[in-house]
Amino acid sequence: MTDESEEMSAEAHRAAAAERGPVRVAVITVSDSRTPESDPNGRYLRERVVAAGHEAGEYLLIPDDPEGIEGAVREMAADHRLVILNGGTGIARRDNTYDVVARLLEKEMAGFGEIFRMLSYEQVGAAAMLSRATAGVMGGAVVFSLPGSPAAVRLAWEKLIEPELAHLAWEVGR
Repeated sequence: MTDESEEMSAEAHRAAAAERGPVRVAVITVSDSRTPESDPNGRYLRERVVAAGHEAGEYLLIPDDPEGIEGAVREMAADHRLVILNGGTGIARRDNTYDVVARLLEKEMAGFGEIFRMLSYEQVGAAAMLSRATAGVMGGAVVFSLPGSPAAVRLAWEKLIEPELAHLAWEVGR
């Protein structure tokens, strides 16, 4: 197969994905201190999902509690094609999101975390290594777990999630 035919194949995948219509996306903010009114990440993600032509599904703001995180991810993954969590991915004692999500994923998309940290390094330097951002598949949903920093959420959305959203949904749905 030539490089040109491989590229055409990727384009064909994206075209098929776009024809399926809007993707339903859930947003979960994991925070012990934010409220719906003081959650810039939840607001930003829901606005961007709609602006990209997709459906903003349910929004939850939950404390950084392993049982609560697991229940929320399971519930949202059952009704949405994409689930985006933000918060709780660091290395502090109270950061539980990564541990829960990693345990729930059936297929990890290791490249997401690797590329996210590479791009993040360009913004924050060596502190990027503290991020345990991850993504993967759970049932028929793609689950993303992002840091709680608004800059990190914007970076992940703009550079990684939004450009591949329809394609990801198509892949897990076929």
